Amino acid sequence: MMLLDHLAVAGETLDDARSVVEEALGIPMQPGGEHDVFFTHNMLLGLDDGIYLEAIAINPAAPQPGRARWFDLDRFEGPARLTNWICRSDDLAADLNGMPDGMGTPVDLQRGDLRWQMAVPENGVLPFDNLAPALIRWQTDLHPADRLKASGIRLKRLIISHPEARELSRLLSGRLDDARVNFEVGPVDMAAVFATPGGDRMICG
Repeated sequence: MMLLDHLAVAGETLDDARSVVEEALGIPMQPGGEHDVFFTHNMLLGLDDGIYLEAIAINPAAPQPGRARWFDLDRFEGPARLTNWICRSDDLAADLNGMPDGMGTPVDLQRGDLRWQMAVPENGVLPFDNLAPALIRWQTDLHPADRLKASGIRLKRLIISHPEARELSRLLSGRLDDARVNFEVGPVDMAAVFATPGGDRMICG
């Protein structure tokens, strides 16, 4: 089984990505850190339902990686926006089995004392025009969301729009059971609706 783990908002710079989250939700993000292998950096916001939001961008102070970056960041351009959703897996091999080609192979990663594996495609682009979920397996006892301050914000709905949305939904059936995740047939896009103390707010793709 998979569980919704976190959402990623990408930007050409980390400040761009942070600003989109903070302006939409009205709360400051918390420091994250730097990633090896893909040479990106992030900031984080814990949500009240055990998941978190990640603002992420290429780290301009880091070297070029020896492979394509995750989340298709090498080709990212334009305004910062919601780009990816990430699902937690207890068994990457089992959950990757039966999913479409191009979901990626597990890569060992770390940030500080956090350790995890993530399935990353060789070209950095996930199936369904990057709207298939990235799969992650944490190798630390404490989940990153448990380390973040309470925000008073929770995810109400994640909308995945794609011409082949029914096929993506079918592939995830029996693997992911989360009423917040909605698939709609339409143009390639995604959006997340959040409940905040100031009312519902949205971050779009």
